[in-house]
Amino acid sequence: MLNPPAEQGECGRGYVLKTFFNNRYLYRIDHFKEASFGAGGLGPHPQLVALVVQVQAEQSRSLAPPPGMVKAVVGDEAHLKAFEEALSSSSSSPPPQAQVGLVVGKLCASSDRALAYSLLPTPLTEAAAPACSLRAAPKPKASKAKAPSSSDATLEFDVDWIAEHARQVSRMLLGGMTVIGIYIWASEASFKATSPAVLSQVIRAVSQSCYGSTHGERLLIHISYSPRRWACRICEVASGSLRPCDFKYSKLLASLQTFRCTFNFEIRLTAVRAEPFKKVILKAISHLTEEVQNARALVDGCLFSEDINISTDDPHQVDFLVPFKNAVPIEECSLEGVAGLLRFAGSVSALAYLGPKESISEAISDLKADIITSLRSRLDIILDEADDGSATNELEQSLSQKVTQVVFHELREPFSFSFPRRVLIPWLSGAYVCDYLQQSETTEDAMDRCKEVIPLETATASSSILEPESAAVCGTLESFWDMVPGAPSGGRNRSRRLKDSGCTGQDDDDGSRRQQGAQSFNILAALFALLIALIAGVVFTFSAASNT
Repeated sequence: MLNPPAEQGECGRGYVLKTFFNNRYLYRIDHFKEASFGAGGLGPHPQLVALVVQVQAEQSRSLAPPPGMVKAVVGDEAHLKAFEEALSSSSSSPPPQAQVGLVVGKLCASSDRALAYSLLPTPLTEAAAPACSLRAAPKPKASKAKAPSSSDATLEFDVDWIAEHARQVSRMLLGGMTVIGIYIWASEASFKATSPAVLSQVIRAVSQSCYGSTHGERLLIHISYSPRRWACRICEVASGSLRPCDFKYSKLLASLQTFRCTFNFEIRLTAVRAEPFKKVILKAISHLTEEVQNARALVDGCLFSEDINISTDDPHQVDFLVPFKNAVPIEECSLEGVAGLLRFAGSVSALAYLGPKESISEAISDLKADIITSLRSRLDIILDEADDGSATNELEQSLSQKVTQVVFHELREPFSFSFPRRVLIPWLSGAYVCDYLQQSETTEDAMDRCKEVIPLETATASSSILEPESAAVCGTLESFWDMVPGAPSGGRNRSRRLKDSGCTGQDDDDGSRRQQGAQSFNILAALFALLIALIAGVVFTFSAASNT
């Protein structure tokens, strides 16, 4: 039993008891009367026993990891071991002395495990240099010092390039998969010679570059070739501290379950004059995020509940039920500040993977996150293409440049633009990654981009790429009265303009026909009322003449 030290206070009047733990005071019990102690001195008084129990409980709680902390990492046995063999037994060239890459997997929200599905080497930089290299230690000045050896070399990283690789990869991953850390292939000596602050800096940069990065921990896997072994550490992103954790193998990719859904949406909201393109679209995505989070899910046609039982058939179809919207989202702004209304509509094909021992609710959450992440990725692609464009002539500008340079309050006619379409590319063991196609791009372009950042398992033909989105997500900015349903000016030129922008569809044609039918009915009703008034006037006049 823990025996806390006691300090005697004023003799004959009492005692002051101080309990120390982790170099700080946990409890202080002051001025015990002498009568409360046994005659033989400090005995097993009930208050002291309770104090010791409290201290022991506090100690056990402090040593245990807090909720959500990763305690074990499970790696896919087939792919991770094959990756190590490919690194160590390279036939074309000697194995690299150092290499860095990304760990793709999942940090489970409902457990203390992390799942590592695959390792992706970071490609060479634009200068054809590796993202991780060995830096020789400085030579000692004194002659008595021992000569430096190769084992004294430390690891040097191109942090910005690794972070950019993480950003590109996280954009291509589907629901239930993300970049959960980095791996380092290096000798034990060079890894230990590298400062932990340098390793934490790389992990922090990777974490900040990933989409939807909310977890406070990331993985650091060290694959040592001298001696040959694996070691895994958990990095606290905020503090940069590293701690070891257990690592084991299992069959992960073969046991994944697939959940698919197609989410249709349409949002109308005001566009303010002073708002740039990015802010307007982010506002629309923010409204959609709230709608998606409040949606109820149907899994294989059954309303989702915690005790739902699903079949073993794969994939599972998920449908989201959203509440009816009776009005356009209202914001506080003056009439002079409104540039128009934005109609943000389309269909998003989402997909999520569920690992072993995970609940179905996690798959639902991953699907919802995949919908929003997909839209944000498409917006970033448009912005990146606009920033990379060097054309100054208006005729040479790309569609992305023209879209991002739009000044909303200067538009004199409806303006429509399409987001990139999502395509699915086969990756590992039946799993897919994704990419996004602009209107002028083909599936071969998506395949080439994917190969630059994600090594594919086998040679994949462009014909095997899936195109689940037949039409692109579309944004349309029109004047206020053109966007209000039932307004007489709406729909005059909408079908033609949407068709020119590639955003036309059956829903727009049906809406135009319904609007024209409503206008015809209003005209007939007005004519009928006028006829009734004329007949009533004639009858009243004839009756008055007869009475006279």
